[in-house]
Amino acid sequence: MSLDSFAAKGFGVEIPFVKLLGFDLTRFEGGESTILYTPKPEHANSFAVAHGGVVMTLLDVTMATAARSAQAEMGVVTIEMKTTFMRPSPLGLLTAKGKLIHRTATMAFTEASIYDEAGKVCASSTGTFKYVRRLPARAADGSRVINPLNEPIPQISTD
Repeated sequence: MSLDSFAAKGFGVEIPFVKLLGFDLTRFEGGESTILYTPKPEHANSFAVAHGGVVMTLLDVTMATAARSAQAEMGVVTIEMKTTFMRPSPLGLLTAKGKLIHRTATMAFTEASIYDEAGKVCASSTGTFKYVRRLPARAADGSRVINPLNEPIPQISTD
């Protein structure tokens, strides 16, 4: 999927992990977001349900998109999140719904829940995100790229 098509869907930049998992952003407006996701068998844990790590990723991305929907030109980074697992998230269609609860000039306070196909809540989360400016640029071939938020950290020797 091209960067522009990801941007059109609201993610803003290509996120390889989100693309790999197959998240489908269907709502991105007014401080709310909805992401549909059907876990693949390789996303399961030993109990044959969605792995907790993928569930937390879905909640994180859902909250981040809810925060960004109020100020789409900004990026967000996760500061903290708390997750509660209430029931297993089955390998069928999962619907994650996020909401921006409060924001300041630099911070967003959010919540999200994941529902199974029967509409039962599987997991919920609250999170705090920091708004950060994106630095758009053009690559040598003319394609659009987004510069990293920070310069790479130099390797520090402990010898």
